Amino acid sequence: MTALLLRAGRLELDLAPEAGGSITRFAFDGKDLMRPSATAWGNDNACYPLAPFSNRIANGTVAFDGMTIRLQPNWLGIRHPMHGDTWAKSWTVRRTDTRAAEIVYEHDGKTGWPFRYRVRQEFQLEDAALTVGMSLENLEARAVPGGMGLHPFFVREEDTELAFKSDAVWLGDAEVLPTERVAVPPDWDFSRPRRVDPVALDNCFTGWDGNAAVVWPSRGLRLDVVASEPFRHLVVYVPPDRNFFCVEPVSHANGAIASTRLAAGATLEGKVTFSISDLAREQ
Repeated sequence: MTALLLRAGRLELDLAPEAGGSITRFAFDGKDLMRPSATAWGNDNACYPLAPFSNRIANGTVAFDGMTIRLQPNWLGIRHPMHGDTWAKSWTVRRTDTRAAEIVYEHDGKTGWPFRYRVRQEFQLEDAALTVGMSLENLEARAVPGGMGLHPFFVREEDTELAFKSDAVWLGDAEVLPTERVAVPPDWDFSRPRRVDPVALDNCFTGWDGNAAVVWPSRGLRLDVVASEPFRHLVVYVPPDRNFFCVEPVSHANGAIASTRLAAGATLEGKVTFSISDLAREQ
């Protein structure tokens, strides 16, 4: 498997286009900021793309424009299709150098998502920031549902903190399907920085302003996440007793792909920037 290695200043970024167009490592001064959750395939790597939908589609059924779209399960042990196609596909490298790369995946609609689309990721590494540009192009001659996002796995330590603002959150059932949109309860309120460890989450926050921060006090590091439109939902996954947690900028709420609309030939695009600050040097 061919890896792309980007380097700038104190940052290192390793990409695996053939393994779902994923990031396998993002590090500062040789220490991981994102880490693989398990093996080295796309959905276990340090960050992978979500397209043409994020999270689960209940029973693999989508009603859109008078038609019913039916999808097969695509995730081991989960009966609802999840996170689209792209994490399981090989991507093509369009260009690369020591600080930047562009990779593309084109879907023929024959398996998985039944519509043709093209997804592009552009990675730009600066001395203290990584910017990931992402686009989803509808290759059909008709409107289709379509969404996208990123699924990073951040390093989780005992004192790791998270901060972000949103106006509501979706509750979920035992299969993590959304059930009710409610005001953010105090136990899930991250409007001010707070430790991740005591919380258990796998929920989608709505009305997100596109800003989040991850802080590692023991390391003296802060990572600011700034997402453009259309990323205005944030999925936060904090599993118990694991060494990672996820803060996922996405374009639509869990289970809401039917409410999205991508016109014939249209492109949905946005970018997410991860900026690192060395708090020890700033003091």
